[in-house]
Amino acid sequence: MKRIYTRIIIILAGVAVLSSCKKYLDVQPEDKVLEGQMFSTERGINTVLNGLYINLSKNNLYGDNLTLSTVDILAQRYNVPSTHDLYKSATYAYADKPIITKIDEMWSGAYSLILNANSFAENLEKYKGILSGKTDSIYRGEAIGMRALLHFDMLRLFGPRYSTADSIKTAIPYYTRSGSTIEPLLPANSVLDRIQADLVKAEQLLKADPIIVNGVMPNVLNNGTDFLRNRNYRINYYAIKALQARVSLYRGNKVPALTAAKEVIQNISKFPWVTVTNALSEKANPDRVFTTEMILGTQSTQLYNNYLNNFTPDLAETKILAPLAARLATVFESNENDYRYNLNWAVPSNGGKTYRTFYKYADVIDKTKTFRFSVPLIKISEVYYIAAECETDLNQAFANINTVRNNRGLTSLPVTTSATLNTELQKEYQKEFFGEGQLFYYYKRRNITSIPNGSATSGNITMTANTFVLPLPLSETQTRP
Repeated sequence: MKRIYTRIIIILAGVAVLSSCKKYLDVQPEDKVLEGQMFSTERGINTVLNGLYINLSKNNLYGDNLTLSTVDILAQRYNVPSTHDLYKSATYAYADKPIITKIDEMWSGAYSLILNANSFAENLEKYKGILSGKTDSIYRGEAIGMRALLHFDMLRLFGPRYSTADSIKTAIPYYTRSGSTIEPLLPANSVLDRIQADLVKAEQLLKADPIIVNGVMPNVLNNGTDFLRNRNYRINYYAIKALQARVSLYRGNKVPALTAAKEVIQNISKFPWVTVTNALSEKANPDRVFTTEMILGTQSTQLYNNYLNNFTPDLAETKILAPLAARLATVFESNENDYRYNLNWAVPSNGGKTYRTFYKYADVIDKTKTFRFSVPLIKISEVYYIAAECETDLNQAFANINTVRNNRGLTSLPVTTSATLNTELQKEYQKEFFGEGQLFYYYKRRNITSIPNGSATSGNITMTANTFVLPLPLSETQTRP
């Protein structure tokens, strides 16, 4: 952790906005003099805040590892045979490369950004009065919400299976301030206490979030002049409510999870479902990630490079990430009406592949489309799944699942109460979150100890604490007293 501290001062980035990620600039640390200059104007503060979101979208975090590749490989999403470059990741060989490198990247990236978010909030207090009271409160809420988001995903990766007796075991540290003090490793239940406390703080600070009245407010000019627009690309009030639902369910507290989920669902008009036109009719410029449904997303400048490195049909078998045809057909029940299947998977005309490859993050023809570079972090569909799992009324639980299915082209195939709720939810998580990293966390939360083997047409892999719990990286353990 010490090497993280030595490079944590404050993030400074070129003036950029999430609505136009081409304008992103690399983060550059500066000394205290420049720090004071940046926090002396609203424009400077906006620049620093934007730097936090730039780091959130980098490959070590949500631009790749936590969404497109590493965490999905851990969920056995893809066929990764012994000849594949990422075989060690798919077999949970956590002490070997490349997975040992990926583990360090995720950990270091998350904790660097946590400390930078803390520094940002502290500097808002130190240089108080530059922002209006409303804007200052929103920005603090964003920083604290980001801190909670990152800690939670580190807990989901490096912490114990919370649904077992392991929940009292030490897991990860929790940082609420910048500086060089090494915080102790806390048990998972204590970490969750702190995450939930931060989410409550963020919720209160975001009570004046314009998304509550005005919705997402896309920046139609795409010029980044208003930092309170494009709210679904920033930590917003409803993102905090969705996170509260996600965290409460992870902890097994279904009543508060359902309450938080229902508040988001009651505001579904702010996150409208993808349309049939976009999902099936639009061929040249489809919004395959369903960005209208995003409660929170990020924009990665490296997204299309990552697509080319992981999914494009031109890749050799030793590099491409793609499921076995039989496994993919089983997941989607061979239903071509399912938008998630029809839109994102196809047998390519190039590359010599006879199986379907993944197009969710392929670029579109029209480079002016505002949804380009987008990676979802929380979507409205997940909130409906959370509500379904938490409902005491079985009819309403299945109605929530069917709401998602109806908006995925499956109106003629509703699931009924004669089915098993958890079985249907697992099927939905397998369909819905390709390239978003959520399936591994679902398996771990439910302590599902037998999951489909991604590299075999049949058979399962046994999951244990040794496979579900990533080891802390050497960069962390070697610097602890």
